[in-house]
Amino acid sequence: MTPNKHALAPASIPRRSVLTASADFGTQVLAVADAEVRKLRHDPWELLSRAVQPILWLVLFGGVMTRVRGLAPGGTPYLEFLAPGILAQSVLFVAIFYGISAIWERDLGVLHRYLVSPAPRVALVIGKALSSSIRGLSQAVVIYLCAEAMGVRLSFEPTSLLMAVLLIILGSGLFSTFSLIIACIVKTRERFMGIGQVLTMPIFFASNAIYPIDLMPGWLQRISSLNPLTYEVDGLRAVMLQSGQSAFGLLHDVAALLAASAIVIVIAARMYPRMTE
Repeated sequence: MTPNKHALAPASIPRRSVLTASADFGTQVLAVADAEVRKLRHDPWELLSRAVQPILWLVLFGGVMTRVRGLAPGGTPYLEFLAPGILAQSVLFVAIFYGISAIWERDLGVLHRYLVSPAPRVALVIGKALSSSIRGLSQAVVIYLCAEAMGVRLSFEPTSLLMAVLLIILGSGLFSTFSLIIACIVKTRERFMGIGQVLTMPIFFASNAIYPIDLMPGWLQRISSLNPLTYEVDGLRAVMLQSGQSAFGLLHDVAALLAASAIVIVIAARMYPRMTE
């Protein structure tokens, strides 16, 4: 019996090590995310001010364009077609400027504390992406309430809401991490703001957020097929609306966002320490 116990012992050690490492990694990610979320508690007006723009898009742009017949596919009311696109747009606009916080952290010396901590760089990047998702979810609450008040037939089934949360988290994390990469390259607030403003509109208009892909010229359709925002919007249309459908398939939308997120996380984890140089 004794030899058997010794023979089993080595096999159990790696399993405990993997579990411990996974738990430590998760704790480090949540610690970074919690530090970011605390900033919002001290400045809740930021969330309220950012909610103004998507409401104006829904009320003004949606109210005008809903009079144009045939713009939305399948006879769908244009306001219903627009609401998921505006939610994705709101998440994009919040996340794309998230990298400027990394520049502030470098200037204030906070970044040095992160980098000397034992947390892996990947954990720092994922933690920041997760905290950005909190901002995106807060935007979602505002847009859901506004769209419901305007008569959009939303789906409030638990499965649909959970999938919407997942898509928002993936989209917000993806674009905030992309923003972090930009911050690592430019390293100054002025350059970052200029590049951020240049990128947001092409990403937004080269997607299916406010018009169907079928209306685009061929060259723009090809660009749209490579745009992660296209898949976030497509997924949100499938889960937000009672009559929602996905043009690509919901699993395809999630897989595309996951693949893009994995790529930018790997790049950001390699570039993040260079912010201090």
